[in-house]
Amino acid sequence: MERNNLFPVFLKLDQLHTLIVGGGHVGLEKISGLLKSSPSANITLVARFISEDIKSLTASFPTVQLIERNFRLWDLYGKDLLILATDDRKLHEGVREFARTRNLLVNVADTPDLCDFYLGSVVTKGNLKIGISTNGKSPTVAKRMREFLEEALPDDTNTLLNNMQAIREKIKGDFNHKVKVLNEITTSWLNSNS
Repeated sequence: MERNNLFPVFLKLDQLHTLIVGGGHVGLEKISGLLKSSPSANITLVARFISEDIKSLTASFPTVQLIERNFRLWDLYGKDLLILATDDRKLHEGVREFARTRNLLVNVADTPDLCDFYLGSVVTKGNLKIGISTNGKSPTVAKRMREFLEEALPDDTNTLLNNMQAIREKIKGDFNHKVKVLNEITTSWLNSNS
């Protein structure tokens, strides 16, 4: 049976520097997703042509730098993540190979075989964040799951999280005891709301 062997992580994009190469529709999709999830992300986007949509979107984000010119290898210096979002596979292959020598993690839009990581769909309700991955097989299914979860999760989920944190801080004992008490609380809450 096939399974998704990806390891999910949540990156602090305000403490990393992401480079996006590509200023068209795909570049817009990638930068939009990053900024929606992490508005203070430190991003540089390089492209020979940068769409007006990207310029308009990023105008109010001071941590985004747009460079309108051809990509150069030295653009990789000082970067932690690389997202390639052009329609030139040969460029992607060459840049990816060089980026790997610099130990950069690379995402190549719509090319799973060249990716070190995928950008999944993300659901955010206050402090709750859920990442959805289809292992690169179907962004459409991931999007539909995101839409379902956004609708299903109550808007006051953040209040629940804050209350659980306050309860956790008041419980005395070791980690195992705290988990047991919190499980009892959430089980009784679920049973009373079903």
